Amino acid sequence: MKTLIVYYSQSGHTDYAARKIARELDADLLRLVPATAYPEKGFSRFFWGGKSAVMAETPELVPYTANPAEADLVVFGFPVWAGNVTPPLRTFIRDQYPSLENRKIAAFACQSGAGAEKAFRKLEECLRGEKLAEKLVLVDPKDGQMEAWLPEIRKFCDALKETEEKP
Repeated sequence: MKTLIVYYSQSGHTDYAARKIARELDADLLRLVPATAYPEKGFSRFFWGGKSAVMAETPELVPYTANPAEADLVVFGFPVWAGNVTPPLRTFIRDQYPSLENRKIAAFACQSGAGAEKAFRKLEECLRGEKLAEKLVLVDPKDGQMEAWLPEIRKFCDALKETEEKP
């Protein structure tokens, strides 16, 4: 099964998880990069990111070459912004939707507080009602101890491998 992990990461948490998942699933990675970067520090980081997420904006992305039509499984990864999917992911889904049809889709979300379940519902709406095969919520680690996520990441990947083997 060919797997593509499509993700957006601002602070590095989602990037870390995407790389670990890619290693477990022997997957290709596509990191989405907006043409205009979001602020990375202070209040403006939360204000502009949250506003963009709540308004369901779809920012222009730096060009990429990955094609989801070549994958059997697409795994989306994103930080939760105001209970929503990040705008770069919305852009990707809007631009690539026809090639996402008839694919198994899973997702993982990194959050500081809450909102991942709501964000997963929003993601399913973006996917025109497609249900996610598996979901993983990762709570931002304290003091950068992301290794604490490894058991949950392995469990998520094992579940995806198991569904891959079912007829």
